[in-house]
Amino acid sequence: MYQITLATSNKHKVDEINLIANGYDVEFVLPKGEFDPVEDSDNFIGNAYCKAKCASLNAKTELTLADDSGLCVEALNGAPGIYSARYAPSPKERIEKLLFNMKDKENRKAKFVCAMVVVDKKGQILFQTEQTCIGSIMHEPKGKGGFGYDPIFFVQSENKGMAELSEIEKSKVSHRAKALNCVLNWLKDNR
Repeated sequence: MYQITLATSNKHKVDEINLIANGYDVEFVLPKGEFDPVEDSDNFIGNAYCKAKCASLNAKTELTLADDSGLCVEALNGAPGIYSARYAPSPKERIEKLLFNMKDKENRKAKFVCAMVVVDKKGQILFQTEQTCIGSIMHEPKGKGGFGYDPIFFVQSENKGMAELSEIEKSKVSHRAKALNCVLNWLKDNR
């Protein structure tokens, strides 16, 4: 099994990525030691690179993968965007704030964005991609699955809320799944 460091401290994200990568003979592992990168870019690819470079410094693996994801809402001029995780102090408060900011909006179009960057031990970019999942913001949370903004995101292609999808269903349509599949296909050809 080929191991790749995943630049995150979020165990749930590692589990989700490993579920999507099942069958590719690749295992993603948490970085060693403290992981607290400075995300100072104004775009998803730039922030993913910041994370990947930071994690690659102490990585025991040859490759490091990082992602930066967020929710972009058309009626809010793309907000919360790269600030999705910092939009409010907790996941519940982030959802409440977003729903409050959307209460008078007719246009509820939104998309989840996921940028992924693969770097080597020197922090050099080997591959990058950015993928989306198109949908809209629901008027209230639905479903028990997922995390983050999933309970208020309606997935257009599935005609269901993201939090109403099973882990298997989500692993086929999510922005993170699409980006990771691009990475896995690149790995297959370049490992």
